[in-house]
Amino acid sequence: MKNLETKFLLDFENNQNIVHKVCRIYTTDSDAHKDLFQEITIQLWKNYSKFRGDSKFSTWMYRVALNTAISLYRKSSKRIKTEDYSDIEYKIQSVEYDDNQELQLKALYAAIHQLNDIDKALIFLYLEDKPFKEISITLGISDINARVKMNRAKEKLRTILLS
Repeated sequence: MKNLETKFLLDFENNQNIVHKVCRIYTTDSDAHKDLFQEITIQLWKNYSKFRGDSKFSTWMYRVALNTAISLYRKSSKRIKTEDYSDIEYKIQSVEYDDNQELQLKALYAAIHQLNDIDKALIFLYLEDKPFKEISITLGISDINARVKMNRAKEKLRTILLS
């Protein structure tokens, strides 16, 4: 058990940016981000003993993280949504972004938040430069279906961004 825990912690620490990225796609404030991060971490640990190594750990981690986020997103969509207006404006403090890039990034994330849960996952994996084969494995769909859904999701994003 101790060896399994040590291996999990090492794998998790090396790939935890995946969980943060999924949380950013599916949440709009820091409290929700923390809650989702915790829930995904719990699900990863609960299912770690079932990880057979048929795929890369990161691919498996994407799958668990996205499935957890989608499940919670669907549950939360049944509740009345409230927002703290102070958290709506994203504050990106990075020297590498100029004002125009920051505005474009905000617009992109705002558009992504308008997509359905599957489209969010597709766009997220696409932005992570994952090949369609890995996207299809992660989402449990065929390679061709992933490509078709990706084209449709890109078109939805384009429509949202241009409106």
